[in-house]
Amino acid sequence: MSDHEAETAAWKGFEISEDLVQSPAHRQATTNNVDFDGLLQDRPLKLREDSAKGNGGQAWPAGRVLAKYLLRKKRDELKHSTIVELGAGSGLVGLAVAVGCRPEQPVHITDMELMVDLMQQNIALNDLQDQVQANVFDWGGGRPEDVPAHPDVILAADCAYFEPAFPLLQQTLEELVGPNTVCYFCFKKRRRADMQFMKAIRKTLAIEEVLDDPDRDAYTRENITLCTIRKKKIGR
Repeated sequence: MSDHEAETAAWKGFEISEDLVQSPAHRQATTNNVDFDGLLQDRPLKLREDSAKGNGGQAWPAGRVLAKYLLRKKRDELKHSTIVELGAGSGLVGLAVAVGCRPEQPVHITDMELMVDLMQQNIALNDLQDQVQANVFDWGGGRPEDVPAHPDVILAADCAYFEPAFPLLQQTLEELVGPNTVCYFCFKKRRRADMQFMKAIRKTLAIEEVLDDPDRDAYTRENITLCTIRKKKIGR
């Protein structure tokens, strides 16, 4: 889930209503080419967006920010990494990484069950059936068998949006982040609760803001933050 799933989806007993997140007006399903300002110029990503089953079907700014940073700064690192995306929605970030970084192992894009069909459509649109796997992964629930227990890299864009689910997201991060894992976490600050969530995460995990992104000044003005989350070192 990204800044998303706010329409009629039920998740872990929570009924998520649209007024819990600020979202653009829903639009008809569309398919567009996305090259992330030329970073995928040779092979633009084909992305279908469809908000019929929730806001997760739309591409959100934090996802674009995260994808651009990874394509610009982390191509070599990601090529040799096991990668899991949480709350993938349409699959924007994970698919962009698969196209632009060509990881040696399949990229796992995950979300609630209602998003799986859209993720699979986008995998097929980009002929990535051998490079990307779509899985149902409910935060706080069991990890899908195919998903690595402690991946090298976790991707999460606009996952901090629904306050009652914050403990479930925190639990999932604490379980997935291993000694050698880095989570790239990008989100738009909308409410005080968002920062309270980040404060809670700091009690168990190490958070560091990303400072080497040339777009940082621009998206910071839009209240978007990009950071890394890692296991805390012993004694800290």
